[in-house]
Amino acid sequence: MYLEKITLRDFKNIADASLAFSPKINCITGSNGAGKTNLLDAVYYLSMTKSYFSSSDQYIFRYGTEEAIASGLYAMDDGTHERVAVSIRRNGKTVTRGGKAYERFSDHIGLLPIVMVSPSDSSLINDSGDERRKYMNFILSQTDRNYLRHIQTYTQYLLRRNKILKDGFPQEVLLDTITEQMEPHAQYVYEARRQLCTQLLPIAQEFYTKLSGGREEITIDFRSNLDEAGFYELMERNAEKDRVLGYTLAGIQRDDILFSLDGHPLRKCGSQGQQKSFLLALKLAQMRFMQDVYGLKPILLLDDVFDKLDMARVGNLISIVATSEFGQIFLSDSNKVRVSGIVEAFSADCANFTVENGVYAREGQLI
Repeated sequence: MYLEKITLRDFKNIADASLAFSPKINCITGSNGAGKTNLLDAVYYLSMTKSYFSSSDQYIFRYGTEEAIASGLYAMDDGTHERVAVSIRRNGKTVTRGGKAYERFSDHIGLLPIVMVSPSDSSLINDSGDERRKYMNFILSQTDRNYLRHIQTYTQYLLRRNKILKDGFPQEVLLDTITEQMEPHAQYVYEARRQLCTQLLPIAQEFYTKLSGGREEITIDFRSNLDEAGFYELMERNAEKDRVLGYTLAGIQRDDILFSLDGHPLRKCGSQGQQKSFLLALKLAQMRFMQDVYGLKPILLLDDVFDKLDMARVGNLISIVATSEFGQIFLSDSNKVRVSGIVEAFSADCANFTVENGVYAREGQLI
């Protein structure tokens, strides 16, 4: 599965573009702010029906416009083609497949598996557990439709429970009923997240070893309140605190992951290069995990990934993604010299684009 062609209109700083891509690797070069990342985000949007960088669509439109359009033609592994289009307006958006609009955007998730690596991924290491929970949700919602249903239902019950607690003087029978309804969803999410981390670790270690030359060992340690007791027991233990605080203290909304390097917290002890290598290894492990689930090679988006990597790790990364294990790749970088080396590594399987002010060119010709 790969993206053959994309058509964009008024998407971020891209007024109008129609680009044909290589099925292997596509390099996009240009200065900062030229539009490299915007193109990758458009490709991501077609898979996930939202931007990688924001949950809101208010910044998708080119300045002064009222509608942004993205359309992609995909070649599927069975020889068929899929056309996916998104029309984003101020008052909502429409997502179509083969000209037919989806009633629920969630029905589209998983059709076109995708993995994005971006400098903003540093939030996985440096920010709160909410970022790491979002990351687990992102992977599992693409690979397990039951998971998506369970996490959505749990969240609805949690909001309802917190509202009752915040209003004061909650009815015990009502709280118990809601807690009972939350329990099976909490248990499903907990087990799925724990299994995901268990499966990702050996793959991430393999890729990290290849990137770093085998110098360090990483760990991915899933942490949850449900490690201590069952969900209903946790709710009973914290019932009084919940009433005082006015919200649900324990549950899967507190799940987190601890990333370590040679037994030390990566956030505190890892260098910038080590953290970047870890994030790359984690995302590459995600890609293989998704490929095993789908039997399809996800599209891989590498946005400005070479920053803070030494040349040895850059070379190791190129040798990894050049293998047949990987499908279509989009790579953005501001360093044309560095990209030229990548083009040579991939030979004829590489398409090279330049961008300036949202206008793209391929091999010297305007697209």
